[in-house]
Amino acid sequence: MDVTSASSSLSGTTERRGIPAAAFVEDVQTYLAQSGLDVSTALTFLQERLQQYRVVEMKLLAQQRDIQAKIPEIEKCIDIVSTLQVKKGTGEALVADFEVSEGIHSQARIQDTDSVCLWLGANVMLEYSCEEATELLQKNLENARASLGVLVTDLQFLRDQETITQVTIARVYNWDVHQRRMKQAVKDT
Repeated sequence: MDVTSASSSLSGTTERRGIPAAAFVEDVQTYLAQSGLDVSTALTFLQERLQQYRVVEMKLLAQQRDIQAKIPEIEKCIDIVSTLQVKKGTGEALVADFEVSEGIHSQARIQDTDSVCLWLGANVMLEYSCEEATELLQKNLENARASLGVLVTDLQFLRDQETITQVTIARVYNWDVHQRRMKQAVKDT
């Protein structure tokens, strides 16, 4: 039995969305016997696993920042489309400031309009009716918020696994120190 399967069988939970679960080790001697490893190899494995958790955490935090930046942009787009719909038929033009290029801004007067163009990504822009645009943007906002919720849950799970792994490393190390002291005490007597 390798360390990964021993780790999984001891913890009960095997993973969450591809993130392997860490096993809380109550009895280090049993853990080492089940995994078939010595202390040094087990500590190396646990350190590598901890490093893997930290790499995944960095990726998830980057995704979280991206989504957190995207949500206000989507909300702003929804507000703009809503304002266009409110102004429609009143004869009043909407004055909007926009960035032409970095550091260069201009103003536009937008008269009654039935459609808007939305960037979809990958240099693709499509024209939608205001109703369709609002519906699409609302759906995108709901998806972004749901994704953010999943990421927050994944990050909490990941932090728990990091903590469990750190505790396991400490327990294995301390057990090894205790075993060495006991052997030394037997030699000294």
